[in-house]
Amino acid sequence: MPSTAPADRLPRPAEHLLPLPGDLPGTVLRIATVQAPVVAGDIPANAATAAALIREAAAAGARVVLFAEKFLSGYEPALIAADPSRHAVQQPADARLAPIADACRESAVTAVVGAAVRDEAGELRVSALVVGSDGELVTRYDKQYLFKSEAEIYRPGTTGCTLELDGWRLGLGICYDSGFPEHARAAALDGCHAYLVGALFSVGHGHHESRTWFPARALDNTVYTVLSNHIGQTGGWNTCGASAVWGPDGRLLAEAGPDARQLVLADLDPAVLSATRQSEPLLHDFRSGPAFRSGPAVAERLLHRLG
Repeated sequence: MPSTAPADRLPRPAEHLLPLPGDLPGTVLRIATVQAPVVAGDIPANAATAAALIREAAAAGARVVLFAEKFLSGYEPALIAADPSRHAVQQPADARLAPIADACRESAVTAVVGAAVRDEAGELRVSALVVGSDGELVTRYDKQYLFKSEAEIYRPGTTGCTLELDGWRLGLGICYDSGFPEHARAAALDGCHAYLVGALFSVGHGHHESRTWFPARALDNTVYTVLSNHIGQTGGWNTCGASAVWGPDGRLLAEAGPDARQLVLADLDPAVLSATRQSEPLLHDFRSGPAFRSGPAVAERLLHRLG
């Protein structure tokens, strides 16, 4: 019996598809995105909360745990700017991260934790700290797209960041980064299978933005998209929670509530990824189109392989 699907929705022949950087993963990767109340400016208290959530996620089988933007201090721009030695993580090393390192090492989990960071040059950054399953700080990704108010305090990042774990390539973003299609596209062109974003989205327009941007970034690039958001109030914002995971076809897979401490688990499945990229060849067709052939380059990215 002939298919009744429109011709443009039928799977394309395999020879039509151009290879992407890297192979598809060989195994399922379980990821946790978490949301919990934070204490304004209190890095030790928030690190303890993060450690507890890492252990909970590990007990549920997660290999990666994603936290919200500036989880370790809360959003809190005024507090951070007034006393960065107290309210920002200090680089290259900060002893207050020890509970997170211990939890990752004991649980064999990688954590991506949002933080305001004062770097080696004394500059403030909005960052995602990647703590590996050995408890070591693997890398720091710095937010590249800053709001105008943030640009008065922080310096923007200059490079993207790709993590590789169990054959999965994971691109990192922070909040406003996800509003720019080019940011997630750069990750996809680097071979990423998922796009992980810690953020602060607020009640009302912020919630609308998140529910527009994340499905779009997923479908545009046929990648999983993962959001960790704040709950409650932080830095003067009334946040909306709803941390979530979308599949590579843009459909919502799992979602937290608007205001409760919660851990959301999702299995990133290579079979789903492969099938979606056959039926939705947007990324492959982009790479075979004239605009790509004329020379758009992947924005500079750093690759970090995790144990």
